[in-house]
Parts: sequence; C-alpha cells; structure tokens
Amino acid sequence: MRPVQYASQRHDRLSVIGSLSLSPRRRRIGIQFSVQNENVRAPHMVAYLRGLHRQLGRPLIVVMDRLNVHRKAVRELRQAGAKWLHVEWLPPYAPDLNPVEAVWGHAKCSDLANFVPDDIDHLYDAVNESVGDLEWDERLKHSFFQTAQLPL
Repeated sequence: MRPVQYASQRHDRLSVIGSLSLSPRRRRIGIQFSVQNENVRAPHMVAYLRGLHRQLGRPLIVVMDRLNVHRKAVRELRQAGAKWLHVEWLPPYAPDLNPVEAVWGHAKCSDLANFVPDDIDHLYDAVNESVGDLEWDERLKHSFFQTAQLPL
C-alpha cells in the first residue's frame, strides 16, 4: 500500500533569494542565500544585493533572469546611484542558463524530496541546512555552472 501524507490547506510560505559568486580569479565559488517569510518583492532584492555587495567587498557583476522583481530592484538601485552594480540579463524564458536554478533543483529534488515539515520553522531550518551545506561541496557547486553550460 502506498503511503499517503495528508496536509491541511496552509498558506505559510518561504521564499529564497540566492546567488552563486565566482572569485575574480575563478578559483572559488561561493553560495549566498536569504530565506524570506513571504513572497520576494523588490525591497527584499535591493536589501539582498546591498548585503551581497557589503559581504563580498567589491563591485558586482550580476547575471539575472528577467523576473519583474529583479528588474524593479535594479532600477531602484540605479536610481539610488549604485555604481557598484553591473547587471547582465539572461535571455527571457531561459532558466536552463541560470546556475542558481540548478541550486534550487538540487535542494528540492535531493535534500528536500519527500520532506514533510511539521511547521514553517521546521521547513525554514531544513532549507537553511540544505542550501547552507552546499557551501562545502566544491564539486557540486561546479556542477551548477556545468548544468547551465557556463565554462569557468
């Protein structure tokens, strides 16, 4: 008999903003992410990009998809004079070219496959652990770029 997991209709949610960073000499790949308790909006992206800039301590060349939230955040940062931000846009409807999509795919289909959280806090901890553990797996981080067919 196939096991069945019953779930109530809950409206709790988590959203994750994430990025892969490549060191200037292409020797190290970093992974950064932020788990949000609501749908990601432009102010979340602005705060994330500012924090990423502070964390990495250098100007950023960011490759993004054309999600409306991303475009609004970039427009807002440019209007605020963020000269440290340069954006390259991926072609529309091309998630296969985005290595961060491979990060989400790995988390959802590997660590979190068949995971049924007890509550939103349990899910928050599991997402943090799943994505956070990727920081230590250089082979896997390289594979995200290979999946997107981006040579390093």
